[in-house]
Amino acid sequence: MNLSEESFPPPPPKLPLIPMPEGVLELCPVYGPLLGFMGAMSALVFSNLGAAYGTGKAGQALSATGVTRPDLTFKNIIPIVMAGVLGIFGLIIAVVIGTGIQPFSKGSGTYSDYSLYTACAHLCSGLTVGLASLACGICIGISGDAGIRSVAEAPKHKPAHVTKVYVGMVLIQGCASALAMYGLIIALLMSINVSTDCNPQ
Repeated sequence: MNLSEESFPPPPPKLPLIPMPEGVLELCPVYGPLLGFMGAMSALVFSNLGAAYGTGKAGQALSATGVTRPDLTFKNIIPIVMAGVLGIFGLIIAVVIGTGIQPFSKGSGTYSDYSLYTACAHLCSGLTVGLASLACGICIGISGDAGIRSVAEAPKHKPAHVTKVYVGMVLIQGCASALAMYGLIIALLMSINVSTDCNPQ
């Protein structure tokens, strides 16, 4: 079977290359949005890992002690609630970062004005809240597990003793949950510190 050049379809037309301003690729590289989306991913994934670990670890102790002390089940649910909130911190930062990534600049429409400075700020803010929430979730899970079991082991005929152990557990959970709040505050400050100037002229 002989194939001639006329049997092949014509090649597609060549699109004209739009010249970019000098220095744009250095200040606003094409991989900038990738760093921003990685920051949003890190915020949500790591914070949910911390929330999942804290909820699972404390929930295991709550389920185990609920058989012998069902009257303390609702009272000991505080570590689980505090661990579940950690996912919201990552969600907030992920939404802020995701809405801040722009595919093209409003003026030219040929290149993204999402600068490398903004990309690094968003990446670091996502890692900040994500890793802080992960550490907080581990702390809440381990301390909540021990706290719930300690409250359940307190004798029923000594309510004052139960109250003292319970108050101590609540204070520990409050101090542990502050770790993620610190990361959220710094991540918010970094996520709004952006630059859209891609033209060095």
